[in-house]
Amino acid sequence: MTNIPRKSIMDPACGDRLFRIAAAGSAFLVLALLAGLLLQLGVGSAPAWREFGFGFLVGTGWDPVANVYGALPAIAGTLLTTAIALILAIPPAFVTALWLVDAPPGIGEIMSQALDLLAAIPSVIYGMWGLFVLVPLMQDHIQPFLSETLGLGKIPFFGEYGNGFGFLTASLILALMILPYMSAVMRNVFRMTPSILRESAFGVGCTRWETAKDIVMRYGIRGLLGGIFIGLGRALGETMAVLFVIGNVMELPENLYASGTTIASTLANNFAEANGIMRSVLFALGLILLLLSLGVQVLAQYYLAMTGASRGEK
Repeated sequence: MTNIPRKSIMDPACGDRLFRIAAAGSAFLVLALLAGLLLQLGVGSAPAWREFGFGFLVGTGWDPVANVYGALPAIAGTLLTTAIALILAIPPAFVTALWLVDAPPGIGEIMSQALDLLAAIPSVIYGMWGLFVLVPLMQDHIQPFLSETLGLGKIPFFGEYGNGFGFLTASLILALMILPYMSAVMRNVFRMTPSILRESAFGVGCTRWETAKDIVMRYGIRGLLGGIFIGLGRALGETMAVLFVIGNVMELPENLYASGTTIASTLANNFAEANGIMRSVLFALGLILLLLSLGVQVLAQYYLAMTGASRGEK
């Protein structure tokens, strides 16, 4: 009687099957972690939603003594600082990445390594630098220059400058923090663009900017947006750097020079000593922050899907 050998784990078909199972398990693990986070935050914030309802989202009061809480100042501060940081960081990140791709080999490698080192600096270091260097610089030079020399103080969005703390200072810190991340991802995307495409564009007379805009960006739009959303995710959830320079006042933003707060800085300031309904309120703020991040990612993927045909994607 002939013995039929069992399939060994070294069999290529068996190895492929195990790899597919492992890959699928890893993908489902990500979904399980996300579901666990949503569940934990939802359970922890349930008392706050029962107490304040959805009016918590538009409430502006914050009085722990009277147990009155509103999330709107923190939400508005988070969105404002993140938006300004992206506006300030995206253009230099794009230009820096574009320059590094075509830089001379020696200089390009050194600058690329310096860019990666900037991305590795802890956020608390940025916060300390902002507190001791940027805040005095904003108070003594930048804010007076913007308001008096350029006349921006007459615009309500800027208003009268103050002590150097506030939304503009926090946005500058965030822009400096996220710029290396975005620039490093964009640099790698530019390097993946086939050289024949760029050479063909130069061959028909395109300028460097036209080549970057019409060839490189269209080829690597998903990677470029991925770099931007990496920066966006860090800006939305950044805590320590913002905590040092934003002023930590639970008020709606009046202008760019005013002090305020963000969701992350509010959590860092209050969570250690929070209990009862206040602890639940902070869980609700964490849930809002997570949903904001997820919403941005969903909108980004929807945009890429809707505009894929115009870029020649199948």
